[in-house]
Amino acid sequence: MNKFYITTPIYYVNSRPHIGHAYTTVAADILARYNRLKLGDDNVWFLTGTDEHGAKIAQAAEKEKLEPLAFADKIADEYKQVWEKLNISNNDFIRTTEDRHETLAKEILTKLKSAKTPKGNDVLFKDKYEGLYCVGCESYKKEDDLVDGKCPDHDTKPEFLSEENWYFRLSDYGEIIKEKISSDEIKVAPAGRKKEVLSFIDQGLEDVAISRQNLTWGIPLPFDEDQVAYVWIEALMNYITALGYPNDEKFEKFWPVANQLLAKDILKFHAVIWPAMLTAIDVELPKELFIHGYFTIDGKKMSKTLGNVINPVDLVDEFGADAARYLIVSQFQFGSDGDVKAEDFITKYNSDLANGVGNLVNRVLVMTDKYCAGKVPNKIYNADLDLSKTWQTIDKNYSEYKIYENISEILEVIRFCDRYIDETKPWTLAKESKQDEIDQIIYNLLEIIRNLGQLLKPYLPEAGEKILGYLSQTDFTSDSIKSDTKVEKGEPLFARKDNNPNT
Repeated sequence: MNKFYITTPIYYVNSRPHIGHAYTTVAADILARYNRLKLGDDNVWFLTGTDEHGAKIAQAAEKEKLEPLAFADKIADEYKQVWEKLNISNNDFIRTTEDRHETLAKEILTKLKSAKTPKGNDVLFKDKYEGLYCVGCESYKKEDDLVDGKCPDHDTKPEFLSEENWYFRLSDYGEIIKEKISSDEIKVAPAGRKKEVLSFIDQGLEDVAISRQNLTWGIPLPFDEDQVAYVWIEALMNYITALGYPNDEKFEKFWPVANQLLAKDILKFHAVIWPAMLTAIDVELPKELFIHGYFTIDGKKMSKTLGNVINPVDLVDEFGADAARYLIVSQFQFGSDGDVKAEDFITKYNSDLANGVGNLVNRVLVMTDKYCAGKVPNKIYNADLDLSKTWQTIDKNYSEYKIYENISEILEVIRFCDRYIDETKPWTLAKESKQDEIDQIIYNLLEIIRNLGQLLKPYLPEAGEKILGYLSQTDFTSDSIKSDTKVEKGEPLFARKDNNPNT
């Protein structure tokens, strides 16, 4: 594979960006940055953005006494600012209120209107629907979906709607989508999510509404101006409208998407409805959907009432962008449910970053300055740490979304170096005038540190660049660090923080 296109879900602007949104986006950024190291900047495209239509947005705007677009502008800007603060390297930020999205979404809707299903039926048809609708979910509900008559996700009673809407004939696509997911033509991971989707399909797919009446905040259907496109249907289209589907060179180069990251609450839309829509308009399907879990904060569900909603900007302000990124993704395996231990942020920062990578790099650079006149000794790497094997493990882990496991691999490299220094004791060798042995030790450490800088760049882009800069490495190559290269001591990467600032 010589190209890589990765997407986050586009975030709904009814809520401001929080650590949950940051979790998906930082993970996507790590994968994008790693693939840029492998494939080059021109062969990677990373998309994020905001989903801005629907009844929920209209209601949220009304509460703040704003027009829907003004409200969406405000929240979309907040997302952009947070991603900039977190040093997110997205190539594009799509908003569903942009002309480029609306124009192409209408083209796609027109294609759907004229298309036939595999069984020869019209893909779209008009029908009356009477039932319960949850504005919070922007979706229809059955009685079986409710708990004590309320939506379990929003704890509100759905409203009764009676509308004549346009429908997508999803029921004709069950066999096709099931075969593509079963065969991993569309890979759904982790494995438990694949089983969940297949089970959902086996229960029988029902046709889904793609439009709403009596709602002005949305994209009007090009074939029925009295209706607007259902927000979830047109929002899914962002993944191709952002590439300029169907004729833009970006679409030609990067589609089909390699990786789509999303949370499990939107799995059905992405793994069933989205592939069916693409099949209907004869567009290649995504290669892989990776679904991550939910997390709690210090063992409790995130809640405004509890006051434990973490603003990523606050993390950046306290720890810096690199450390904030690290603290967000280093808590548990990507793909699992987990608990973010916010109360341990300072401890983890000190142990892994200040005392870990920061202290190691500082020690090696200081010893190079002291024992080798600040230059790389003339030696060949011969340490017990097999760097090529480390890179192979890292690469395999990334292909399997093992972002958390790669952190463990990187920390083990740091621990190896610390042990190596303690065992070889260059300071003792200096007293014994064993310069040749010192040169070999320092060379080995500098070569490991050079690789460490590159290993860290997806997670800690600023620190990774600084490390390579201290070693006068402008471009990372597979060749070893060259002798006589000038090495700078530089500033400490991460200053320790007081665990008890108020005592």
